[in-house]
Amino acid sequence: MKAQDIVIRPIITEKSMTGVANKKYTFEVCQDANKIEIAKAVEELFGVKVQKVNTLNVRGKFRRQGRYEGYTRAWKKAVVTLTEGSKSIEFFESMV
Repeated sequence: MKAQDIVIRPIITEKSMTGVANKKYTFEVCQDANKIEIAKAVEELFGVKVQKVNTLNVRGKFRRQGRYEGYTRAWKKAVVTLTEGSKSIEFFESMV
C-alpha cells in the first residue's frame, strides 16, 4: 500500500487539537493498516519522526431518519506521537 492509501484524512476536532501542543496528531487510517505501516506513512508524507502510534477502531453508530434506519460506517483512528526533536506538522499548525 502507498502512504496516501494508509492515511486517509486528518481528524480536526477540539479534542484532537488539544493534543497538537504535545505533538500528538490524529488521523483516520485504513482499517487494514497496522501501527508500523501507519508510522512509516506519516513519516513519508510529512517528513517527521514518529515516536509511537496508538490505534482504535471506531464502530458505526445507530442512526434513524424517519422510517429509515441503519448504522454509520465503522473506521479506524490513529493518534501519532512525534519525537521531541521532530518538527511539527504544518497542516495542523494553521488550524490552531
